[in-house]
Amino acid sequence: MRVPAGKCMTACRRSLPAGCGDRVTAPTPVPQPVPPVSKAKAGRRQWDVMHIKTCFILAASALAAISAPASAQEVFGGVYAHAVDTPFTLETTEGGSVDVAVGVRFGGIEALDFIGSPQPYVVGNLNTSGDTSFAGAGLSWIIGKGPFYVRPGIGLVVHDGPEFRIDPATGDRADLGSRVLFEPEIGAGYRVSERVSVEAHWMHISQGQIFNSEQNPGIDMIGARVNWRL
Repeated sequence: MRVPAGKCMTACRRSLPAGCGDRVTAPTPVPQPVPPVSKAKAGRRQWDVMHIKTCFILAASALAAISAPASAQEVFGGVYAHAVDTPFTLETTEGGSVDVAVGVRFGGIEALDFIGSPQPYVVGNLNTSGDTSFAGAGLSWIIGKGPFYVRPGIGLVVHDGPEFRIDPATGDRADLGSRVLFEPEIGAGYRVSERVSVEAHWMHISQGQIFNSEQNPGIDMIGARVNWRL
């Protein structure tokens, strides 16, 4: 006996388990929140970019020393203890590492003879452990014509340290407060010969609360450098 088609379909549907005849829909994926980039990682990425720029500046300083002997009077280089604790600094979470500095010094500016005809200089300072490096330019004076002398100076530098940093021990900010910093320095030297001199040297970088009135820890470097007159 032939079964009508409609009844056959109804019978088939009844024989299937519940839900077998329903259309299967893929579940809608739930979007997962993107984890925010931590300030430490962001600071590290920024440090990588600034570190590369600083290396280029250091290379340019060395190239200037080689390619412009007619205008440059001296080249110099030194090794320093980084972030030495002194009365001029606050905690920056840096320290215990070594800096290598190179630079070029030019002839005295005769137009500034009323302040002692200071010598312009260009300097680059590279930290060997990934802490703050910097490069910049300034003016220095040499006081003393005998074998011993003193050389004070003042400059402006750009550094590659983090824009924001917290001291985990205190919870206080420990960044330098500004990308541009002042760089006072002083050296006590001895003329080994007409062309060579050696110095015990101190450099300091901070912004004196001029570029940022709320943040000014500073970093001191103390070491020795050699000057070679061209």
